[in-house]
Amino acid sequence: MNRESVSADPAATLLVVDDDRDIRHLLANSLGARGYRVETAASARDMDQILARTPVDLVILDVMMPGEDGLSACRRIARPGGPEIIFLSALGEEHDRVLGLEVGGSHYLPKPCSPREILATVRAALRRRDVAAPAEASEFTFDGWRIDLGSHELFDPEGVLVGLTDGEFAVLRVFIERPRRVLTREALLAAARGPNSDAYDRAIDVQVSRLRRKLRSGGDEIIRTVRNEGYLFVPRVVRA
Repeated sequence: MNRESVSADPAATLLVVDDDRDIRHLLANSLGARGYRVETAASARDMDQILARTPVDLVILDVMMPGEDGLSACRRIARPGGPEIIFLSALGEEHDRVLGLEVGGSHYLPKPCSPREILATVRAALRRRDVAAPAEASEFTFDGWRIDLGSHELFDPEGVLVGLTDGEFAVLRVFIERPRRVLTREALLAAARGPNSDAYDRAIDVQVSRLRRKLRSGGDEIIRTVRNEGYLFVPRVVRA
């Protein structure tokens, strides 16, 4: 996992996921030179770590990678309001392209592909996202609870306002934006406090423990501990 090129004034944040280092380096340089902020990952696991701490507008995703393949990874991250996904793969037959689009990709480019064509596809995908995106919603519901990320307010199933500290709200916001995904302590800390925070892992444990107490409703488990991994926000999150 490596950030190989960063623009001083990026138009959007892109994530290149490919196990071929040369391809990652080429795309990071060519797209970074066009004003994009570019992150790179060598696997789906590395991709998850970056997505847990960095808002990403578009993912350029290889299909054949060690571990989880790109199609499976796309199924997990494709969602309304999520990043656009462009497949860039050596598998270029018609059924490969159709499958890539069916699992959530917006475009499918067969390798080899010129940087110029990739740039044009990135621009087209981002235009599509800007046109299709509705006004940004700030209210979400889960298990009868309602949270407004804009006003920093949380209401229980009875409509009662629940007080949260800034730290508790920051951690809950990370869970709301990444539900049903196991998040490590490091990923939670980076997303909630920033990558340069001098806080420590146990601080996240304290915040999660406090959140659990405040989110208890009918005995339902809302934040689950995944042994040796981290935490999972259990309920389905829906835009209000």
